[in-house]
Amino acid sequence: MFGYQAEFVDCGDARIACYDIGRGKPLVLLHGNGEDSAYWKAQVPEFTRFYRVIAVDSRGHGASESGAHGLSFDQMAQDLKTVLDARGVKKAHILGFSDGGNLAIKFALTYPAYVDKLILNGANIEMFGGIKPHIQLPVYAGYGVLAVLGCLSKKAARKRDVMGLMVHPYGVGMDDLARLTMPTLIIVGEHDMVRASQTKEMAARIPHCRVEVFRDGDHFVAAKQPSRFNRTVIEFLLGR
Repeated sequence: MFGYQAEFVDCGDARIACYDIGRGKPLVLLHGNGEDSAYWKAQVPEFTRFYRVIAVDSRGHGASESGAHGLSFDQMAQDLKTVLDARGVKKAHILGFSDGGNLAIKFALTYPAYVDKLILNGANIEMFGGIKPHIQLPVYAGYGVLAVLGCLSKKAARKRDVMGLMVHPYGVGMDDLARLTMPTLIIVGEHDMVRASQTKEMAARIPHCRVEVFRDGDHFVAAKQPSRFNRTVIEFLLGR
């Protein structure tokens, strides 16, 4: 992964890949759907100036194995706890992008003692109502095709399971966000695929939350506006 060596943690029926880089307070990076930790290639060199970065390939993504029971945010949250325990981490900042943001929410609700500050980049709660229709409708269509092809091909079945994370609810409702009592930053692009109304409601439900909207940005502001993104994240974590 962009010059860094993966390390593997046994998480039951799957080995999960992580990249443990730098020193200092741990900062966990969680990528989006269908991606891997290389998504953060513009962030890791900057973040490791201040933090010990632990980038994790979610189950079924990147160098991590899928296991035998499909994919779910519940399982991935448990995987993340196992990875942190294996690395000797009891508390960390968590930064999640897109599906990684959803995983960050799930993890913070399930294991709140592990989370210091929470950063959600392009996360959502509602799968259909939270995402703009021109983005979400093709996802449903693609999932339907892969559900059929998955009966014939292991490769298609893996893609089906990954895409399914964007289709099925992940067990979190708006009312649950009141339990996220850690300082939280939401980052979205002005033209994000996440509906502005979704972001606004999420921010209103999280007790200690502020929102940064990147002007002219889309869903992928970390990759396309890395200097501003990195500065925003670091200033939030440092309390500036």
